[in-house]
Amino acid sequence: MSTIGFFDSGLGGLSVLEVALSQLPGHDYVYLADTANNPYGEKDGPWIKARGLLIAEHLSRAHGCEVIVVACNTATAEAIQDIRAHFPALRIIGIEPGVKPASLQTQTKRIGILATKATLESKKFNALLASMPADFEFFKIPGTGLVELIEEPTRNDQLIRAWLMSNLPPTRECAYDTLVLGCTHYPFIKDLIQSHLGPSIALIDTGQAVVNHLARHLHPQQQGFQTSPQQGSLQILCNIDPNLFLSKAQKLLQRTPLSNVEVQLLAL
Repeated sequence: MSTIGFFDSGLGGLSVLEVALSQLPGHDYVYLADTANNPYGEKDGPWIKARGLLIAEHLSRAHGCEVIVVACNTATAEAIQDIRAHFPALRIIGIEPGVKPASLQTQTKRIGILATKATLESKKFNALLASMPADFEFFKIPGTGLVELIEEPTRNDQLIRAWLMSNLPPTRECAYDTLVLGCTHYPFIKDLIQSHLGPSIALIDTGQAVVNHLARHLHPQQQGFQTSPQQGSLQILCNIDPNLFLSKAQKLLQRTPLSNVEVQLLAL
């Protein structure tokens, strides 16, 4: 049994944690939500790097995490190299927009990428795009304001649909046939995005790929996922009102009941 830390700027990383809890249940999980500083996508690189290092240190020293999942596309793009350099003894697993899976899905070689401004402008992300074959065309779509709508205490689908209408052209106007959901918050509104764009547009998110990577590290000799006889624990830390965070999380998670999970206030 390992202790695995997840961190994100808020609720988004819960979309990846939920997959891990379902498929790798025999471990202890600590989820840190830096919601007081949400969203990371509007902050500059040096701030995100410094914040990532502080959070990784806290998860390692205060909670004994042996593996840390940077469950945030923006933090992965801006901070993961520094986190790995400062904590060489830890296994650090990051998230990046699913450009490579999208390249296998597309029929037209035209791919849209919906992500935060910081992710789209990061050196790491643009190096990934530069590594792709020259005949692929990528359309960068900033998700400015979308995280805040998803994190509202009560999801207002009308406002989210209005945002999609203003920022994502419907199917008949799309220049791409595949859309990468480049932020861990976006899978929570995957149904609305798919409905807006239509069934001909393939949506790509990377939560499962991250958990596959985590499984290979935790169980290198094991093929596939197997039910564990051990029952792990879940601890949630956040730096806003814990009751408010729990209320939001319960509305977003479909498969993970949180009625017996205590959310602790974090002073960080």
